[in-house]
Amino acid sequence: MIHRWSIARRLFVANLLIVVVFIAIVGSATYVDARDRTYDEAGLRMAGIADAIAASPFVLQAADSDDPSSLLQPYAMDVMARADVDFITIMAPDRTRWTHPRSEELGRPYIGSIDAALRGDEFTEVTAGTLGPSVRTIVPVKDAGGAVRALVAVGVTVGTVDVAFAARLPALLAIGLALLVGGSLASWLLGRYLRRVTRGWGPEQLSQLFAYYESVLHSVREGLILIDTKGKVVMYNDQAAELLGLDETGSKDPTRPPSLAELPLDEELRYLFESGRGAKDEIVLSGSRVLVVNQGPAKGPETAGSRGRTPVYGTVATLRDRTEIEALGNELETMRTLSDALRAQTHEHANRLHTMVSLLELGRTREALDFATKDLELSQQLTDNMVSSVDEPVLGALVMGKVAEAHERGVQLDVATLGSGTVEGIAVQDLVTILGNLLDNAIDAAAEGTPPRRVELTVESDEEGLDIAVHDSGAPIDPGSVENILRHGYSTKPAGPGGRGIGLALVRQAVQRLGGTLTINGRRGAKFEVFLPAALPPEAPLSPEKEHGA
Repeated sequence: MIHRWSIARRLFVANLLIVVVFIAIVGSATYVDARDRTYDEAGLRMAGIADAIAASPFVLQAADSDDPSSLLQPYAMDVMARADVDFITIMAPDRTRWTHPRSEELGRPYIGSIDAALRGDEFTEVTAGTLGPSVRTIVPVKDAGGAVRALVAVGVTVGTVDVAFAARLPALLAIGLALLVGGSLASWLLGRYLRRVTRGWGPEQLSQLFAYYESVLHSVREGLILIDTKGKVVMYNDQAAELLGLDETGSKDPTRPPSLAELPLDEELRYLFESGRGAKDEIVLSGSRVLVVNQGPAKGPETAGSRGRTPVYGTVATLRDRTEIEALGNELETMRTLSDALRAQTHEHANRLHTMVSLLELGRTREALDFATKDLELSQQLTDNMVSSVDEPVLGALVMGKVAEAHERGVQLDVATLGSGTVEGIAVQDLVTILGNLLDNAIDAAAEGTPPRRVELTVESDEEGLDIAVHDSGAPIDPGSVENILRHGYSTKPAGPGGRGIGLALVRQAVQRLGGTLTINGRRGAKFEVFLPAALPPEAPLSPEKEHGA
């Protein structure tokens, strides 16, 4: 039955037991201390009265008279009534009573210890006498020479002391009751708070729940990262650590969660996490990976005092790796680009073929032959230039297709090729991604600009690598937006069905992955310059001159 109790109920019962035991221990100690203090106070009061009586010259004179009882008995009764004591016994050094509350006890020996008083010292004791157990103080009466001439005993019965002590018990009980009520109220309030935050679950249920969460976090194939409202990374699983390049041990220390600034995150991803805004299937480029991010608030349970507002503890972000899918998409985009290029070339050749057929039908054979010869020379020259400059047929086919596509849109694409190098070691998909996106953006910008609409492509290859420069005649680029245009999601064009702002971001990612550089010059139109270093074969180490930057 106890195993089904919630943490709040267990804590309430445990705190209540602790309060009861504490009150019992403290109450017992206070009770004993109060009783002892009551007896001590009674002894001190008896000593004061006895000292006053012993110091009275009347007592010393009466002790030297022939009948001390006749003089001292009325005096003792009067002082006893005024001082509120139970008895005052004045006696001779041989214990013979001169005074007593009961007249029949006069002349009889005193019951109690008098040895210390005979030596000239006063002392207090609790002993039984004719009136029962009492607290009494014995004081010697000395003459001028210091000789003990009489003894004075002043005391109150134990019953009287207990009555005085009983008067303190209500205060002690009130204190104990206040502690019990206060402790119970504090336990109830704490239990109510715990019941709210733990949703009434017991420790066994929470232990099972945490075990399930741990299993889910380690087995799920998506990255999961939790960020509180202060920008601290509360937790992330192994998949998130792998996708973001984080230390897996960082998620195992909940006592010191790292901040977002301490983690090696890309600027775009850090900005998304810090903003805390909602995101649904948002593509973010992180290093060499393409991630799909979903982000939403981490909300707690709605409580009675929240007035309909659900508490927000931070944000939860899930990460999916889309790098392989994007690579397949790039391959598909490559095929689409080449197919568009072939379509454009087919359209161009169809127009030229119709022109030549028309010239032949008109009987102008010479003009038809010259037209066909010049068209063949132009195409062959472009093909020879591309093949001689870059040993990659796909790249050549892409450029020739883009020439035809630009011509369809009223843009003149001029191609200049230099060098006779190779692009071995650079994936053709990356080359198509870089050159295809740069040419697409340049053709779009030139087509929207004012005549003359031109795009200049320069491709230079040598033993150091491949240089690509694309310059269009469109609107110039604002220097302040150079960094933004390379960020995913940024575009100056309206969004289409597939979205905008990913082309140049993919170009930057591919260039960084290949170890190259990308620069932008926006003084006249837009000019993008890309350098891709040549991949050295494993058996060809760097020469000493190259090693030292010679």
